[in-house]
Amino acid sequence: MDHPEYRATLERLFRRRRFGMRPGLDVVRALLAALDHPERRFPAVHVTGSKGKGSTAAMTQAVLRGHGLRTGLFTSPHLASFRERVVVDGRKIPHDAVATGVHRVEAAADALAAAGTIDRPPTFFEVTTALAFDWFARQKVDAAVVEVGIGGRLDSTNVLDARVGVITTIELEHTDVLGPTVEAIAEEKSGILHPGMTGVIGAVPASARRVIERVAQREGVGLWDLDAEVRVTDRALGADGQTVTVQLPGHSLERLHVPLLGRFQATNAGLAVAAAYRFLTALDRPWSDDAARTGVGAVRWPGRLERVATRPEMYYDVAHTPESALALVQSLAEISPMCDPAESAVVFGSLAGKDVARILDALAALAQTLVVVPVRSSRALPASELRAAAAGRFPRVAVARTAEEAVRLARAATGPDGLTLVTGSDYLVGELMRGPETADEPDLSDPGQERPAPGSPAAPPDGR
Repeated sequence: MDHPEYRATLERLFRRRRFGMRPGLDVVRALLAALDHPERRFPAVHVTGSKGKGSTAAMTQAVLRGHGLRTGLFTSPHLASFRERVVVDGRKIPHDAVATGVHRVEAAADALAAAGTIDRPPTFFEVTTALAFDWFARQKVDAAVVEVGIGGRLDSTNVLDARVGVITTIELEHTDVLGPTVEAIAEEKSGILHPGMTGVIGAVPASARRVIERVAQREGVGLWDLDAEVRVTDRALGADGQTVTVQLPGHSLERLHVPLLGRFQATNAGLAVAAAYRFLTALDRPWSDDAARTGVGAVRWPGRLERVATRPEMYYDVAHTPESALALVQSLAEISPMCDPAESAVVFGSLAGKDVARILDALAALAQTLVVVPVRSSRALPASELRAAAAGRFPRVAVARTAEEAVRLARAATGPDGLTLVTGSDYLVGELMRGPETADEPDLSDPGQERPAPGSPAAPPDGR
């Protein structure tokens, strides 16, 4: 379906990538003030972490929606369509609402610039954040679950009336922006914790936990910690997901079916249940185990350890760090314990700057055939470098020109006792997920992950 105004809007919006990433809250605060403060018109759950934050946000939203709340969900990056980023009650923001909403934000930015209120144009992510919050307010959501873009303290989303903050994990990531150590990254991510809210913390290193606990104590934020106040037990695998029990202080949710694959999704489900429980408590709303089961049972999170074919099986996943690749391989070994690496194949593409050698080290345990393909991005790692990185790790390496060709080669190399895995980049999975309904999308890249603009500090001293 053709939506020329939507396409033109996205082409204009995506050109804002040239402004780079500008950590700080002054511009987004001015934008939201000009839009009559939509971020103050709904309570929120704010989710950050090095991985798992998107899945945790999606499941938290699902639990709240199961309780009858009208919910907004803001996540990034998108895979096939920009509209995936802004969702109300399971429905992506309409094409025309993107066009009119972005125009409204741009008009506010132009007026602010003319008045000298802001000293630079808003970035892609700042405009997208303002669009999302404005849409949630106009749709009169009862609650929004908002995923941080990068970090937390200076992320554009850190302006919310958040009742609960979630920190899923802490790992070394975006060190040029967030700092060189897990302690520095923990400091940035714990910046989402503010007075008047409660927090839920996942699996983090002990040194990072000490940082988070110090910030929480300073801000007066009570924390629930995974494996202390929040326990995920009695995990059982099924053909279409897994079942767990989530134990909270004074309450136990038993036989929770999670229709997502991977051990890490069991943990994310526990964090989501805890976050939703604390959120409903803060709003003096009753909790229902049946409502939580209904909500989580309906959750979908495409492209994340998603089984997309059988006989032989094929999976999509967006793992792009050594840690996430290792977790992916461990989960697949659990799901398909009889899988033969000699009959399995991996399709892999990556952006430059990733630790490709360590990622491929992890993936090498899964398959003996690797098909490398450059992703569609100006920051793609060339096929020649991908092939060089694979040398000595995979007995058979092939090079494909496109994602579709890569899948054809990999499927041809996959035997009846093997599997095919497509992984390494959001861009790669997103390209394969695109269909006629996303023909209006001008670009597959994620402008929310740009590098800092030239001359801008990695963490400017901006107030929270």
